[in-house]
Amino acid sequence: MLFLGALLACPLAAGDAPEQVSKDGLQLVKQTKQRLVYLKPGASFSQYRNVVILDCDVEFDKNWKQNYNAEQVGLQNKVTDGDIQRMKGQIAAEFKRVFTKELQKKGDFQVVDTQAAGVLVLRPAIVNVQVTAPDLMTASMQTTVVRSAGSATLYLELWDGGTSTILARVLDARADDQAMAQAANRVTNTFAADVILTSWADELRDHLDAARAQAGGK
Repeated sequence: MLFLGALLACPLAAGDAPEQVSKDGLQLVKQTKQRLVYLKPGASFSQYRNVVILDCDVEFDKNWKQNYNAEQVGLQNKVTDGDIQRMKGQIAAEFKRVFTKELQKKGDFQVVDTQAAGVLVLRPAIVNVQVTAPDLMTASMQTTVVRSAGSATLYLELWDGGTSTILARVLDARADDQAMAQAANRVTNTFAADVILTSWADELRDHLDAARAQAGGK
């Protein structure tokens, strides 16, 4: 399991200057306001055809529950710890579903269950989650119109399954950005999450495809 306490203190969340070389020897190769990419010197990804996706850890922004509840009237509209645990499970399940679908879409990669030589292991977490208008599954008739369903940061580590060696670490912060305001509900929230998850998964697949093409693989 990933150490979520450390993840929540990551530079993207705290605004601190990132390390040029991480404590585990990865070098910073890309830095933007939204993204950090660390890479093991000499690491290659061209040999991987099978991928293991470990369970995705999920952690909400530390102030989200308090800030959200402060703006709500009535107990039925406030977020509980039970609501947060339910949403964490939903996000984790959606991560696994979307990444499995997108990685296998072109038939180039197969998502498997066993870590072994030649298998790329993904260790994901989604942190700093903020949901603008969560579906609390209550009888409330309240409707909230939003321009953004929320935001989150992907923390993804890539490991070699044969040697248990970390190869890369990516942090990427994204927010839902809708062209028009719309009523928030379970369907629209899930759709917005899927758009972000799909963009992350597609970028990973594209990078793996590029590594294979550069090495002359098929």
